[in-house]
Amino acid sequence: MTRLRVHCFSISIDGYGAGPNQSLEQPLGLGGLSLHEWIFPTRTFHEMQGEEGGTTDRSDDFAARGFKNIGAWILGRNMFGPIRGAWLDEHWKGWWGDNPPYHVPVFVLTNHPRKSFRLEGGTTFHFVTTGIHAALQQATEAAHGKDIRLGGGVATIRQYLRAGLIDEMHVAMAPLVLGSGEHLFGDIDVCKLGYQCTEHVPTPDATHIVIAKTR
Repeated sequence: MTRLRVHCFSISIDGYGAGPNQSLEQPLGLGGLSLHEWIFPTRTFHEMQGEEGGTTDRSDDFAARGFKNIGAWILGRNMFGPIRGAWLDEHWKGWWGDNPPYHVPVFVLTNHPRKSFRLEGGTTFHFVTTGIHAALQQATEAAHGKDIRLGGGVATIRQYLRAGLIDEMHVAMAPLVLGSGEHLFGDIDVCKLGYQCTEHVPTPDATHIVIAKTR
């Protein structure tokens, strides 16, 4: 059965998944990039960059899980690019360039229609204007029995979480505070929605937490 999974989503100790003042130069907001320092040395991240080497510790284990049995992705528009409003310029093909690391169909939530397009490595971007349930249905069909990875950002994950549609969620808590930005769990009662912590692994650079829907 196809599941909706979140992996490698980094938050601060005070619960922020992105810092304030997001921009083209600071896509994760002020201080947001520091949330992800745990993943940069891993072998999985090196492979995503087309590089050799990297660490093979517990953090790499969690990073590698996020690519196993994935048949499609769902992204919020901010995770695709910094452009806002109508697609006046369709030359932007995403943050990752001509060969993004998805290699499967990717469904981007947006309020503005855009034609699908295919890039190197098997990644095809589709743009969904009819909401989170429509995106999930389309991704499920495209996944052909495999799971779907929900890539974020914060607002998109919160929508799916509130709807109780996420089956499993890996959060990497970085050892820093941001003070402000986009809060991941604010005003969401995850216990009432049926989620419980199923795994908890501390490492020097992050504490890895998995919550899953148990009822």
